[in-house]
Amino acid sequence: MIRLNGEKYFMTAREKRKKFWDDVNLEMRRHKGTFFVFMILRILVVVSMIRQFMLGNYESVMLCVLTLLLFVAPMVVQVRLNVDFPQILEVTILLFIYAAEILGEVNSYYTAIPYWDIMLHTLNGFLCGAIGFSLVICLDKDENIFFRMSPVLIVTVSFCFSMTIGVLWEFFEYTMDHVFLMDMQKDTVVHTVSSVVLNPMRVQRPWIIRDITEMSINGTEMGVGGYVDLGLIDTMEDLFVNFIGALTFSIIGWLALHGKRRERIIAMGLAVVPKMPEQELAAYRKRLEDAEMRKLKGVEEEPGTVGRDGTEQTALKEETEKIREP
Repeated sequence: MIRLNGEKYFMTAREKRKKFWDDVNLEMRRHKGTFFVFMILRILVVVSMIRQFMLGNYESVMLCVLTLLLFVAPMVVQVRLNVDFPQILEVTILLFIYAAEILGEVNSYYTAIPYWDIMLHTLNGFLCGAIGFSLVICLDKDENIFFRMSPVLIVTVSFCFSMTIGVLWEFFEYTMDHVFLMDMQKDTVVHTVSSVVLNPMRVQRPWIIRDITEMSINGTEMGVGGYVDLGLIDTMEDLFVNFIGALTFSIIGWLALHGKRRERIIAMGLAVVPKMPEQELAAYRKRLEDAEMRKLKGVEEEPGTVGRDGTEQTALKEETEKIREP
């Protein structure tokens, strides 16, 4: 519902959809730097899609289409949830999608570059930690929430959010492998096996086989130079590096909440906040930082007092209410 000349006007479903996608289009162009990166990456994806189509790799063509859709996802989320992603977070997400789908899957970087998958999972843990951190900060500042969280609780929730996303992604990979035989959980060649199943005495004791140089299936030599582990090592490595990324941002967030300037700049530069005009957004970020500093120092300024710059200092609650007014 909107007001037109003082009268209530109810939008049709078609008008709502048009307004939504108009807002998404405006969100794309809101930051010039993000829009420039978005256009460059989209051109690269289209060129890659045309090349894969000419080569007859239709599965890769579908991955390119999926990538184009994922590029729009951050803008859709911002419009749908009425939040604002900082520019550095938006650009990082776009580059992450391109690196994972186009470079990783289409151009086979996952197999050509040994640590490509490790790097992306570490970055994923870091970014999800940042998103979880900012969501908790928004909840902590919400006036409708009846409790306030300590810095330890905030970073703990942030860490758990990141690890949960990592685990859900591994569930997805496992499902795709066992239902569609996609082999998303890449196999690893190992040379030592410890298994209870292989124990010839059928007792609950692992049977260790060392120095494995070859594996055969139904009498056919596979030529892999060892035993093929079916995705377990890859999954555990992914979760471990996701843990490292999440822990890294949790430490940065904890230091930021304790007033460390460098860490606070990093944390606030990746923080998702409620959407508002650019000037008010910058002022809102500044107030968040000042509020955390006052909380740590145990200083609570009364509304109406005059600060060092001669301006009237008002409470964060009153300023937030003014911003939310239409």
